[in-house]
Amino acid sequence: MNCPFCGNPDSRVLDSRPSDEGSVIRRRRECPACKRRFTTYERAQVEPLLVIKRSGRKETFDPNKLLRGLTLAARKRPIDPEVLQEFAFGFEDTVKEMEIASEEIGLRSLAFLKELDPVAYIRFASVYREFDSLENFIEEVRKLDRKPGKGKKAHKEEKSEEEMSDLADEAKLGTV
Repeated sequence: MNCPFCGNPDSRVLDSRPSDEGSVIRRRRECPACKRRFTTYERAQVEPLLVIKRSGRKETFDPNKLLRGLTLAARKRPIDPEVLQEFAFGFEDTVKEMEIASEEIGLRSLAFLKELDPVAYIRFASVYREFDSLENFIEEVRKLDRKPGKGKKAHKEEKSEEEMSDLADEAKLGTV
């Protein structure tokens, strides 16, 4: 480390201790040439996660942006906001690579919401998958409603159709 006073390329470490909750190392140094003391701070430089957008453009991952989307999907639902925040701010730690496609973020978010709340899942899916018709919306609800390995009876199927019709009406009114 060069001395900031005389420019000497050598310095001696007198004291070294963690600072800022262990994320920084504070070192007290002395220059052997001019005998002046100075402090340096050492911290890890972490490269940010890059998101590859559909257009091919790259931008730095922003957990606040993900949290806004999740919060909007979960609006007026019985979901603890802390759960959404933990997912959004912990997302970067789950990614092994330095780059991730925006589609992958969307798919992971959909999987998270599907387990958390079906209404929030459908809301997020409607934006993420860019539903262009009511039929696409209803088909996604049907996929969510299907339970693998269980055969439905005819009267249950009719009820499901009725529920789908009600859901379609609510979607037209914008209340879903």
